[in-house]
Amino acid sequence: MKTIAKLLTFVFVLALSGQVMSQEEATQSEEQEYQPVYITMTTTHWNDDPDTDFSDWLETEKEYFENVTKKNDLIMSSGVYTHYFTPDNSEVVLVNVYKSWEDIEKANEVNQKLIEEAWPNEDERQAFFDKQASYYEPDHNDEIYQSLQYMIPEEASDESRIFYVRTSELAMNGEGSPEKFKEYFEKVTKKSKKLKGYYTHRHLWGSNSREFSEVFVFDKLGEIEDFFEEEQELAASTWKDENARNTFMDDMNKLFTGRHGDYVYRNVPELMK
Repeated sequence: MKTIAKLLTFVFVLALSGQVMSQEEATQSEEQEYQPVYITMTTTHWNDDPDTDFSDWLETEKEYFENVTKKNDLIMSSGVYTHYFTPDNSEVVLVNVYKSWEDIEKANEVNQKLIEEAWPNEDERQAFFDKQASYYEPDHNDEIYQSLQYMIPEEASDESRIFYVRTSELAMNGEGSPEKFKEYFEKVTKKSKKLKGYYTHRHLWGSNSREFSEVFVFDKLGEIEDFFEEEQELAASTWKDENARNTFMDDMNKLFTGRHGDYVYRNVPELMK
């Protein structure tokens, strides 16, 4: 069945997202071992047929969300993200978060049962998924990531938010210190008053084994620039000596090759779990 439902059940978090972690879980004591979650991401594309009617896209996706995604307890969180500033304005990114790798496969089985319960009539079920699939191109790509412990959980919001994603390439040459990244997170990123949320994850299965991603959450696009200024101020106040600050940053940046990409998405609040 060539439908977006299959994309959702297989999978794409931002990003995006590792949004499943509650504040209580995120502030667990250092004595407890961090338990990562598994983030599936599917990037699909809007149908470029000019005759495609998108007027009821949201209602269609809400129907699937309410009947399937929201009822599947194995899907810890879920989100849909659309292009804002990326190389491809047709992008639609679908994100699901799971407790374990095994839950990814088990969730597919649960989804199928929920689909049959929601649309017991086979013809009506086929008609719904044909309609849902009509909004999208058939091509897509799938990636699976593992969350990292560097995170600032965001509070739920009924308003659409901005998700700035920065993907960096890990050097993987034995140089650089993860402890420096942790220190920077604790002393700079975590102290930001501009961020509404922050998540990190790295490649587990997909096209680029070096990929390391950071997701910065804001209410408005302009807050990204405000955050960059705040970040510099926090770094300067933490390492007051410029030479010491530059040395620290150089050591931390040895973790990466220096190549990175920047992407900005907006979420769809009605489809957030």
